[in-house]
Amino acid sequence: MLDWTDRHQRRFMRLITKHAVLYTEMITTGAIIHGGAERHLKYNQEEHPVAVQLGGSDPKDLAHCAKICEDYGYDEINLNVGCPSDRVQNGRFGACLMAEPELVAECMSAMANVVDVPVTVKSRIGIDDLDSYEHLHHFINTVQSAGVKTFIIHARKAWLSGLSPKENREIPPLRYDIAYQVKKDFPELEIIVNGGVNTLEQAEEHMQHADGVMIGREAYHNPYFLAEVDNRFYGKNYSIPSRIEIAREYMDYIQSQLDQDIYLGHMTRHILGLFFAQPKGKLWRRYLSENAYKKGAGLEVLEGALAIYEEDLDTLIIN
Repeated sequence: MLDWTDRHQRRFMRLITKHAVLYTEMITTGAIIHGGAERHLKYNQEEHPVAVQLGGSDPKDLAHCAKICEDYGYDEINLNVGCPSDRVQNGRFGACLMAEPELVAECMSAMANVVDVPVTVKSRIGIDDLDSYEHLHHFINTVQSAGVKTFIIHARKAWLSGLSPKENREIPPLRYDIAYQVKKDFPELEIIVNGGVNTLEQAEEHMQHADGVMIGREAYHNPYFLAEVDNRFYGKNYSIPSRIEIAREYMDYIQSQLDQDIYLGHMTRHILGLFFAQPKGKLWRRYLSENAYKKGAGLEVLEGALAIYEEDLDTLIIN
């Protein structure tokens, strides 16, 4: 979720679910070491539990960054071995590392040796011609020997040559049965299924065969569908807030950031889907998109967008 799940988006998601684990976008070791840890690792304390997702392939650099992340207070260190982006491959990290399970094990061992929080791996079920179950089994077996107990498995293979990152999310078929088989063969491991999950009913079905579910793009484009997560999966009995209540609570956060000269558009871009599939959802999205990026824009933009739902549409002027 490069460039998507930043700290503003995660703070917004925490208004919808209090207990689901939130993950950062993938942050490369080079960005932390050379670009400044504060810039890339800053987050809001309300985000806990929150995991940081790293990209890299040098054990020493990963260990160094893992320690920095632990010092920042992250609850989990995750190594991304599933991203098929060209820029990721050029840096020798992401999905291409599935071809080097011994190196991944070395990286995980290096991180585990310097931190006390869990170190986990996010992978695909295979890459290019290395797509047999035997290869995946060998990968899991090799990496778990380094002390890794949790694997998040995107149940698609990745074609690193010939398909774009977007196509790699759509064209290779989903093979949940393969992720389920990993759980059967490694019952002592925590196996979390990822890919193509867009309803809580689907999540419940996957959890009959695995230990958990990771939801990515659907949670971004249609975030409110997660409003029942805490009650259905964490045994809570919360009163579920309305979309409008969530928007108004997020406005308090937005004001705190505006007071620090954070650009309004950096925060409102994450809530465009709050009214996904609702009768006036397109008007909400349009109003925010057209007004949040204007010079000096502030909370009045959110008030105008909310007027779509709280006032007569005839009185709303979109300028």
